[in-house]
Amino acid sequence: MLVSAKEMLTKAKAGKYAVGQFNINNLEWTKAILLTAQECNSPVILGVSEGAAKYMCGFNTVAGMVNGMLKTLNITVPVALHLDHGSYDAALQAMEDGFSSVMFDGSHYGIEENIEKTKEIIRIANEKGISVEAEVGAIGGEEDGVIGGGEVADPDECKMIADLGVTMLAAGIGNIHGVYPENWQGLNFEVLAKIQEKTGTMPLVLHGGTGIPAEMVKKAITLGVSKVNVNTECQLAFAAATRKYIEDGKDQQGKGFDPRKLLAPGVEAIKETVKEKMELFGSVGKA
Repeated sequence: MLVSAKEMLTKAKAGKYAVGQFNINNLEWTKAILLTAQECNSPVILGVSEGAAKYMCGFNTVAGMVNGMLKTLNITVPVALHLDHGSYDAALQAMEDGFSSVMFDGSHYGIEENIEKTKEIIRIANEKGISVEAEVGAIGGEEDGVIGGGEVADPDECKMIADLGVTMLAAGIGNIHGVYPENWQGLNFEVLAKIQEKTGTMPLVLHGGTGIPAEMVKKAITLGVSKVNVNTECQLAFAAATRKYIEDGKDQQGKGFDPRKLLAPGVEAIKETVKEKMELFGSVGKA
């Protein structure tokens, strides 16, 4: 059964570890992440961007697939199904269609409008027992067409949004989506410490977890980050393993062209990546 992300993140914040959000793109992705979470006895958040939901035929199809897998694979660890960077309309639809957690990304609105829309999402989510993530200061890079400039959030604005009653807060601290450029300045821990100070026990979220050096991630967790989002890294691992399979000519040996065989090395690569991240975040054995 899907659960809201609230309890797992409250425990993570108190226990000084983080839960990974791993974005899903298809059946193989979802299965790989769920099996790894079960094997590691770790809570997990399945992230779904609007673009990925559209690709997978809508939020209702995604929720149906995930619920079916939880039952068939006998997954007993806590699993949240989370809309990533949702617009206002998408957040309403995802909640209607069975998601257990949503992110309303109002970072491109002015602070007043962001607050009004966030309050409405929270009101509906509370009635349904769904967790809500809000964002302050756009995260840089591109996430399925949502482009942000890598701003550093204002700690006072973070407090304003946190006080509305969101479950978790994503604050820009110089992090970006995708692959980090050579001249990246690193995470701004000074700002993170100030945000943590203003928001107290609120679990903080680090987007753009791919390519941030392990030591920086660990330090961010000590400063209140309880959820780390990973997407690009799994995509790169999947692509590299699939490319190797084809370059080695394995698709031309016997029934190597069977999609179940063709996609298997990529699935294993996702599992390895997810396991490494769960170990880094400290969530192994915390289910």
